[in-house]
Amino acid sequence: MTVQARFLEYVKYDTTSDPKSGSIPSTAKQKILVDELKSIGISNAFMDEFGYVYGFLSGNVQAPKIGFVAHMDTSNAVSGENIKPRIIEDYDGKDIVLSDDVITEVSRFPNMKDYVGKTLVVTDGLTLLGADDKAGIAVIIEGLDYFIKNPEVKHGKISVAFTPDEEIGRGTIKFNTEYFDCDFAYTVDGGKPHEVEYENFNAASALVKVKGLSTHPGGAKNMMINAINVAFEYHQLLPTIARPEYTEGYEGFNHLMEISGDVEQATLSYIIRNHDEVKFNKQKELFKQSATFINQRYGQELIDLSISDSYRNMKQAFNDKMYIVELAKQAIQAVDLQPECLAIRGGTDGAELTYKGIPCPNIGAGGQNFHSRYEFCCVEDMVKSVEIVKEIITKAVDLKID
Repeated sequence: MTVQARFLEYVKYDTTSDPKSGSIPSTAKQKILVDELKSIGISNAFMDEFGYVYGFLSGNVQAPKIGFVAHMDTSNAVSGENIKPRIIEDYDGKDIVLSDDVITEVSRFPNMKDYVGKTLVVTDGLTLLGADDKAGIAVIIEGLDYFIKNPEVKHGKISVAFTPDEEIGRGTIKFNTEYFDCDFAYTVDGGKPHEVEYENFNAASALVKVKGLSTHPGGAKNMMINAINVAFEYHQLLPTIARPEYTEGYEGFNHLMEISGDVEQATLSYIIRNHDEVKFNKQKELFKQSATFINQRYGQELIDLSISDSYRNMKQAFNDKMYIVELAKQAIQAVDLQPECLAIRGGTDGAELTYKGIPCPNIGAGGQNFHSRYEFCCVEDMVKSVEIVKEIITKAVDLKID
């Protein structure tokens, strides 16, 4: 089976995670992939009670133990149900009509120009594609299959794990790092295959609950407190320029994910992001100051704010472990690409795994335009990513770890 065929098989499954669920995994739909690993010869593959899938291939030489991780869930930003992928061969660089009213316009997505002449897998415009991160799963399994079919190729122990609920920030909550048993790992959860990422956002979520007071609007003067309007007031206290649509690079943001409510109560749900820890803490403090301001203005506790941290920037953890990043860069060069280190404008299971004792940078899997109906995957990039995984494993045989 090819990496393309694997990917097209995996996207058939709806594995959307649910941030409102209290269970682990958040949806039963995520429970797949054990049979796939067993079918290529990983007889020890299993899924634990929390929906994590693990598999191991013993080494045939003494070498560092390497892990590869991808997440099986998809974002709930766009439907992941009944995905209908379409193959575009020899892409001509023009706008792609996905459906009657959904068009991938090159003027809006200039990255499309990088894929002229390549084979793309796109959606029908009604769902996301699931390349984030089923492309990573396909790459890992295809790479693992190579070493099973070619036992003469030298390699150390290879551990793989597929996690649930990464998209809702819970991908490593029940990850068994002791059982995973590796010296270091890579998440295969990025875009272009030449990219290596070992910096990510510091991340938090904020929930703003607003209490109002409802009266008949005909006699509401000096009595009614419209929770929806108070919610708007709160949101306007946060700087417009710090919204995702106005930021790039190392600039952090406050992202209003959801708003709901009526006159008596309203809720605002945010995510807070910044690479710089000092600036990150200042952003969180502004949320608190805004709540205090509103409550003082109205003379009562209308705003109930809760902030919870999600993950941290893993950069500082690599100060004495850059050989892991260098190994990935060498593998990328071996497949005739020029490696580039980027700061992730998002999160990854690798960030939390790094702080749990498994250094884990991120490498590309071939997907683009994540979390949207414009998502696509480049087949040639997936093939390159498989080659990079193979090169990492074989080059690690000569790696010396102090």
